[in-house]
Amino acid sequence: MTDPQTLPVIDVAPLVAGAPGREGVAAQIGAACRAHGFFYATGHGVDAALVRRLEELSHRFFELPEETKMQWRMALGGRAWRGYFPLGGELTSGRPDWKEGLYLGTELPTSHPLVQAKTPVHGPNLFPDVPGLRETILAYMAAVTQLGHRLMEGIALSLGLPAAYFAERYTADPLILFRLFNYPSQPVPEGLDVQWGVGEHTDYGLLTILHQDDVGGLAVHTPGGWIDAPPVPGAFVCNIGDMLDRMTGGLYKSTPHRVKRNTSGRDRLSFPLFFDPNFEARVQRIEGLAGAEARDDSAGRWDRANVHAFSGRYGDYLLAKVSKVFPQLRDEVL
Repeated sequence: MTDPQTLPVIDVAPLVAGAPGREGVAAQIGAACRAHGFFYATGHGVDAALVRRLEELSHRFFELPEETKMQWRMALGGRAWRGYFPLGGELTSGRPDWKEGLYLGTELPTSHPLVQAKTPVHGPNLFPDVPGLRETILAYMAAVTQLGHRLMEGIALSLGLPAAYFAERYTADPLILFRLFNYPSQPVPEGLDVQWGVGEHTDYGLLTILHQDDVGGLAVHTPGGWIDAPPVPGAFVCNIGDMLDRMTGGLYKSTPHRVKRNTSGRDRLSFPLFFDPNFEARVQRIEGLAGAEARDDSAGRWDRANVHAFSGRYGDYLLAKVSKVFPQLRDEVL
């Protein structure tokens, strides 16, 4: 049975290895997706030393003076939508979050056809000049993206679909967006309407794979109310996004979550990797899925949106969302 007050911890090693027992792992993932849309993944095979190194180098970056960090500001990333934003520079539901961050994604050269075509959120990253950070980010993204492919196979199996269902339709070339977030433990300036590290929201795509350090602060809005999702050593927090909600007709719900303002006395890091459908993919309902009602639940959603009414490219859905997060950048870039 799944405890409604705690998120399940699932050993995904058989799934990662393609070994016997992966159907059992898939069943656990399915139960978690039905119950709260969140679970912890252990046995994932991502090198712990790589994760620690990314933490160390990220602290080095965020400890730089703000004027130095602004050398890699998002306005310089153009349509690729990459780079640094300062404290209070990102909005959730129209209010500033109390965090700073570095936006990243799949590294594409300017000669790549998608970049030449000026496709939004595609292009080169703005890597800060911190020795080793570029190589560590790319290695981390590659490792966690591979984990994303395996987890999506598990989600497919949990729905009674072939393991390759999502890869064949949406994620052979997934849209990978990655963030380094720093939540400083410092007072909010007078007059700034900040309540949360990150306000209540759902994620937009298929699957989010999050590393959070040992400070904690993540909270999840389950059917039974808000519960904490404290750090579990060596585990990723995984949650499903709006597009999986849409594909499954609401059988697997994208769950609202938020981050408390950090008052721990030390900075908090979190690294979400968003494993999303290809930008051009047209997201469709999975046919014949039992129990999928696809009912309009917009009245109860944080953004009053009906994900089941959306049709079109995934990229259009994504851009409509991120444009509200950075309205000034939207006006300048898109």
